[in-house]
Amino acid sequence: MEIGKKIKNLRLKKGLTQEELGERTNLSKGYISQLERDLSSPSIETFFSILQVLGCKPRDFFDEDEREQKVVYGAEELTDIRDEERGYGLQWLVPDSNERIMEPIRLTLTVRGQFKEFEPSRSETFALVLKGRIQIRLGKRVYTAKAGDTVYYYASDEHQIVNDGEGPAELILVATDSYL
Repeated sequence: MEIGKKIKNLRLKKGLTQEELGERTNLSKGYISQLERDLSSPSIETFFSILQVLGCKPRDFFDEDEREQKVVYGAEELTDIRDEERGYGLQWLVPDSNERIMEPIRLTLTVRGQFKEFEPSRSETFALVLKGRIQIRLGKRVYTAKAGDTVYYYASDEHQIVNDGEGPAELILVATDSYL
């Protein structure tokens, strides 16, 4: 078993640098590097401390059966919500995406439909307009995008997406730092 490789994979999945892992475990970046390259072996206490920071139970760490990651999601796994009053439908394309870095959704807007108004956040948002025409209200500015256009913005101001076209609008939207 390559303990160092497993520690490195867990660290990367957690989005930590060697330095950050070292700070959280009172270890040096150099020592973390040595562990990950299997040039050094941690004490049991140090090992458990590392696993705790990485959110992994020892039992799971030593489980030789590789857990297969979920890659494909079927239509039956998707979650839909509708807000008839505001005129939008929302479909989560990855069921547990609010626990991940990216949160992809399919957003449909009826004529004059308005998605929720959002407070400023650290999120970055990408959208591909599949059908119709939308407006992105970002702070005091308003941007228009039509079918085939892509949109990318930092959500650092209040923001909202509305349908300002003559027919329904549909877009794929991917946000980081889940806030949808």
